[in-house]
Amino acid sequence: MYPIEPPLEPMLAKGVTSIPRDEGWLFEPKWDGFRVLIFRDGDDLYLQSRSLKPMLRYFPELREPCLQMLPERCVVDGELIIQQGDSLSFGTLQMRLHPAKSHIDKLAAETPAQIVLWDLLAEGDELLLEVPFGERRLRLQRVLEGARPPIHLTPITHDPDGALDWFERFEGAGLDGVIAKRADSPYLPKKRAMAKSKHQRTADCVLCGFRWHKKGPGELIGSFILGLWDADGKLHQIGVASSFTAARRKELAQELEPLRAGALEDHPWAAWAASDEQQDRRPGAGSRWNAGKDLSGEPVRLERVVEVTFNQFDGGRLRHPAKFVRWRPDKAVQDCRYDQMRVVPPYELRQILSPGD
Repeated sequence: MYPIEPPLEPMLAKGVTSIPRDEGWLFEPKWDGFRVLIFRDGDDLYLQSRSLKPMLRYFPELREPCLQMLPERCVVDGELIIQQGDSLSFGTLQMRLHPAKSHIDKLAAETPAQIVLWDLLAEGDELLLEVPFGERRLRLQRVLEGARPPIHLTPITHDPDGALDWFERFEGAGLDGVIAKRADSPYLPKKRAMAKSKHQRTADCVLCGFRWHKKGPGELIGSFILGLWDADGKLHQIGVASSFTAARRKELAQELEPLRAGALEDHPWAAWAASDEQQDRRPGAGSRWNAGKDLSGEPVRLERVVEVTFNQFDGGRLRHPAKFVRWRPDKAVQDCRYDQMRVVPPYELRQILSPGD
């Protein structure tokens, strides 16, 4: 039996607008991967996701390193990551969640995962949930003293200025912010007892269309479909913007109604909507903007520019739904290009994962 039997709800973080500066905080980089709790009892190993599901079958290459470098009996908390080039790749990590073992084994060899650890919840028969985090961290450093890739100990600092420096520099390596933890805090499963500062950015996008809200099709807007032009003049769908109030959804439906008339006449996606080919980024795999097929969106004439906030832009797409800020009547639709997206110089991941080298 494990020291703590899974499933165990992980401790969570709540968003803050700035890095805390009062006494008693410890800071770590915020990794861009899959949260994982690792349970070990001898040769018995169990990897659990944040959603309480088993993960080891998707990452078989991590079994032997965990058995070699983790304590014989323990529970640890951390993050699964995959590095490609100078940055982390969340998209590559997602591809590992595949039902076919042959596919998993192939990707395990081609794009092996790593584990970054930051907390020790049990060692031997000793449960550490009530032990202050500062002490748990010191014990984790001790048990991982001989660890080597693909097992890593996350960097940590008590200096908020150092954390701010990480926030700015590590973005180029694919990390998405800073986590702050109280040094005197116990481990609180399912509680948002940590603080996270994440990168927030804005972009001006073409309003290409919209989706109806499931509770009011024909009356309530569910989300905007956003687009950007590439250097060759092609319009690509990059994601959606949502998070409207119910009242605002109804207002938007009325506001956008005039833009629906003749929307496909000069729309760059008109030919695609009538075909069976999907060569560029469009509003949803398998969807079409005509009545005879799987209709997932309503086109509008390309006359509106929308400013949105977002936190992650990966592989030419928004990782999560953006948030509407305002209309930009002062900006031309043709000016909404990919080149506005800020490119952060890469920061060598080895310096983060192995800061002592």
